[in-house]
Amino acid sequence: MAMSQITGEFVPKVQIEGVQTVVPSKVTDPREMCLVLVKDPVSSDIFRGCLNTVLCYSKAGEEGSGGFVAGWIKESLGRAMLDQPMLSGRLRRVEDGNGELEMVPNDTGVRLVDAKIEMSLQEFLGLEEREKAEAELVFWKDIDEQNPLFSPLLYVQVTDFQCGGYSIGISSSLLLADHIIMDNFLSRWSGIQEKLLPNNSNGLEKSMFYLPNLRNTSLSPHNTMSPTPGKRSGQTLIFKITGDSEIEGVKNKLWKSAVSHCIQEAEHKLGSEMPTGFSLFVKESPEVIRIQNCKKNELVKSNLNFRCQAITLDDIGITELAFRDGNKPAHVSCWIGSAVDGLVMAIPSSNENTSDVNVIVTIPEGN
Repeated sequence: MAMSQITGEFVPKVQIEGVQTVVPSKVTDPREMCLVLVKDPVSSDIFRGCLNTVLCYSKAGEEGSGGFVAGWIKESLGRAMLDQPMLSGRLRRVEDGNGELEMVPNDTGVRLVDAKIEMSLQEFLGLEEREKAEAELVFWKDIDEQNPLFSPLLYVQVTDFQCGGYSIGISSSLLLADHIIMDNFLSRWSGIQEKLLPNNSNGLEKSMFYLPNLRNTSLSPHNTMSPTPGKRSGQTLIFKITGDSEIEGVKNKLWKSAVSHCIQEAEHKLGSEMPTGFSLFVKESPEVIRIQNCKKNELVKSNLNFRCQAITLDDIGITELAFRDGNKPAHVSCWIGSAVDGLVMAIPSSNENTSDVNVIVTIPEGN
């Protein structure tokens, strides 16, 4: 039976109930930095742009609400970050430098937000403007341009629906997009969570970090933190360029021709045009990210026959993520938020045995 549609004007706002900080379960040592090379940080979207992922789940057992799941998330996320400590790090200005930026895995922590919404999951999924409403299920606050060291690079919001269903919203800086999407972090994290949860047929056993028990009802989180208003930056496609003798990662000059090819493919598939100016993020190595403000007509087109394959959320495995055994998402959404202009990200495969390059192309709406 089709879900009844509800107009956007009746969508209630999400209420933030509590905020915690999650750090890796062990101190990161050694701490490997990542240099961020950019001439104009403010106009390049590194302070504003974010990658948003929303996973909606039906009620997980008799007591499997978001509050129960979020309690276990604090433990599982802390363990998962042992392999990806940069997620718990910060962006900072290089000491004794000329304003250069770098990411450092300093274990400062990820923000875990506990929220609720006065609506059932089925009602939410039946909204006429569901995509617009999904912004309520993620929390993102722009990185402070003057003092970036004080701004988290990753937020996780667990939202309780009235029916007992819940959503997990992950918002990360664009600088961490490769960790979230291409390095299978979400899959490893959900696997750790599944193993942590007690095998209790009567429902979920409470974690020691069960959020409702930790709420301070005398202090509203809205008074201490509020998200940066944001919206979808447009439509996004992900491509995989198969490495061969002609393209050997992003250090080969020919890869820019491959990026141009991906932009053309995205324009054709989405029926939109990339703006003349856009931001290009290139992960040159684990130690270096280079960001450029590019002009579309500056990218060299090539007659080479690149093996370029569009990747879906199914291919990445996000649609199968179960944070509790057997409870796969009822709905999944992934989008780039808060980026002003067009955006292209070139990320080499994390598999050392290949020279594949993953290219994320976002074309703003209305182009």
